[in-house]
Amino acid sequence: MEPFIHLHVHTQYSLLDGQASIDALIDKAQKDGMPAIAVTDHGVMFGIKEFFNKVSKKNGKPLGAIKDYEKELKELKSKTELTAEEQARLEEIPAKIEEEKKKIFKPIFGCECYCARNGRHSKLASQNDRSGWHLIVLAKNLNGYKNLIKMVSLSWTEGFYGRPRIDKELLEKYHEGLICLSACLAGEIPKRLMNGDYNGAKAYALEMRGIFGEDFYLELQDHGIAEQTEVNRGLLRLHNETGIPLVCTNDAHYLRKEDAENHDVLLCIQTGKTVDDENRMRYEPRNFYIRSTEEMETLFAGYP
Repeated sequence: MEPFIHLHVHTQYSLLDGQASIDALIDKAQKDGMPAIAVTDHGVMFGIKEFFNKVSKKNGKPLGAIKDYEKELKELKSKTELTAEEQARLEEIPAKIEEEKKKIFKPIFGCECYCARNGRHSKLASQNDRSGWHLIVLAKNLNGYKNLIKMVSLSWTEGFYGRPRIDKELLEKYHEGLICLSACLAGEIPKRLMNGDYNGAKAYALEMRGIFGEDFYLELQDHGIAEQTEVNRGLLRLHNETGIPLVCTNDAHYLRKEDAENHDVLLCIQTGKTVDDENRMRYEPRNFYIRSTEEMETLFAGYP
């Protein structure tokens, strides 16, 4: 089975929208054998410090073992003559180190940003200005982490209007060290595809590739929603025509499938509705959870 990593994940820091705790997310990913997981909360990075601390604590044991093995290896290599037992140990240690390295879990820092339709400074009465297209942005390295912090901070201090909003100007200025995914159905490319504007979706995709280069990906999702089937066909066509790579994700808002009802209550609180209201916002079908590697491989068998 190929390893899988979730790159589109909401925690409790996506207030009244994400239901999973950071501890629980890390535990589930590790138990499934995933080597990493991303945190991409809506418009914020509030959970990143906790995320980093929790992962660092869990990595303490394998990192400590590696340090001990490396010290022992250095001591053995410093000897002019080795016994048969020491020679066997010398040959054994590198494999032990590699074994411990596989236990190290990687925290991926990100954010599902709101990208303003008309620029972050535009605050017209139009509903289009009060939110923005969704865009997944991940830190590739330390420089990317710093740039992501800058963008998210500016989305609040300069771009806030209904939501904290970034824009293309910030993406162009702070793109270095960042990986960008085209996001869910609320992303600009999926929205254009749903509206029958394939050429507009292609133009935007090429524009994003111009900014991020090989670090821009078209994001495939499949939650059993009819629109996603349509969008995925368009994304595959874009991939074939432009060479922009694909990545499969699951828009995770809670931990387990059975948590869907609790998450539904959160949405009711967020939107000021009751569970009896048939016309309210809801996540259907109820599979916006941390799917296992096996589930993701089965779901996206056609996209190796």
